[in-house]
Amino acid sequence: MKTVNIHEAKTRLSAILVEIEKGESYLICRNGKPIADIIPHERKKRTESHPVLSQIQINYDPTEELTDEEWGEIE
Repeated sequence: MKTVNIHEAKTRLSAILVEIEKGESYLICRNGKPIADIIPHERKKRTESHPVLSQIQINYDPTEELTDEEWGEIE
């Protein structure tokens, strides 16, 4: 992880972003104190299931038509 001060980060922002795209991480400091980490963005993988949504179970046929009683409950 590379460290830069705020002035250098503002001055070299485009160059720093190019390096971040390549996988480099940066720590931005103000007066020698860390204030922000800039890390490469990780895209979510669409093939991985969501931990909570994968636990939901549907115990009925959602394509089944409603009965007259069930339609009455909706109104």
